[in-house]
Amino acid sequence: MNLVQLINANGKRQVAARVGDEFRHVKRTKSVLELAHAAIEAKTNIAEIVESRGLGKKVDVEAAYREDRLLAPIDTHDSAHIHLTGTGLTHLGSAATRDAMHRKIGDAKEETLTDSMKMFRMGLDNGKPKKGQTGVQPEWFYKGNGSMLTAPGEPLLSPAFADDAGEEPEIAGIYVIGPDGSPFRIGFALANEFSDHVMERVNYLYLAHSKLRPCSVGPELIVGDLPADIRGTSRILRKNRTVWEKPFLSGEDNMSHTIDNLEHHHFKYSVFRQPGDVHVHMFGTATLSFADGVKAENGDIFEIEAPAFGLPLRNPLKIEKTSKVKVKTL
Repeated sequence: MNLVQLINANGKRQVAARVGDEFRHVKRTKSVLELAHAAIEAKTNIAEIVESRGLGKKVDVEAAYREDRLLAPIDTHDSAHIHLTGTGLTHLGSAATRDAMHRKIGDAKEETLTDSMKMFRMGLDNGKPKKGQTGVQPEWFYKGNGSMLTAPGEPLLSPAFADDAGEEPEIAGIYVIGPDGSPFRIGFALANEFSDHVMERVNYLYLAHSKLRPCSVGPELIVGDLPADIRGTSRILRKNRTVWEKPFLSGEDNMSHTIDNLEHHHFKYSVFRQPGDVHVHMFGTATLSFADGVKAENGDIFEIEAPAFGLPLRNPLKIEKTSKVKVKTL
């Protein structure tokens, strides 16, 4: 089941469920989070809650997309209680791209591994543990809170001080923490993790700086299991012309870690198990336009699509004007 959050033509919130090639209004429902809490309380799943509430009239989700009425597939009344996080070096083939970014010019005959390659090899060796066992922990990073979660169609804002504004086509897991502190997975969605790869390349210790950027998720939320083999396309459009395009792979068949292992190493920290909090956790990528020497420009449109996720995720790039923060003394 795929779900979408939107504002209808009358200015009211609603949730729509995909039924074949169309969407139907989920009755008596204003948010996906509402469905999640109802499922936790009833000790069931979201699909059953949707079925019990029933589906109503057809919803023109594509029109809502064109008119900028789509919402991120998860939100809450207090953005400070949404955590945006992610992990990297998790996809087969991704290490070569990341390592090339970090390797300094030196003796070409030197066979030492960079930290990136060591981390990637750790995942290959023990990122998919046997059932009941715990695998190696992955790279992890923090992106921000819900104030940085950008809806499909809305601009991704790159700060004036940024050295680059690059897309990262990923899959995000979306979670809510139950009343007893247990994490519940709501579903999965396409994500543009959006990072500053030039800044990261200067020094790997700049990774934290490079990741403190907005991200976008959606439009559709898959409720249920993530397909093991996801094949999609990432592209950059400039003045209605494709200036870069490349396929991307995801799902556990194309990863060095299991989803279960990545989830464990995020939620093992009690700070991420606070009742009521929402988490958007991104699982990494193997495809970057930056690796092909492409630099996105103001007004470019990032587009990420994969058949299992329905509608593509599109966001224009907007570069903010120069500003300097002045701290005032009290």
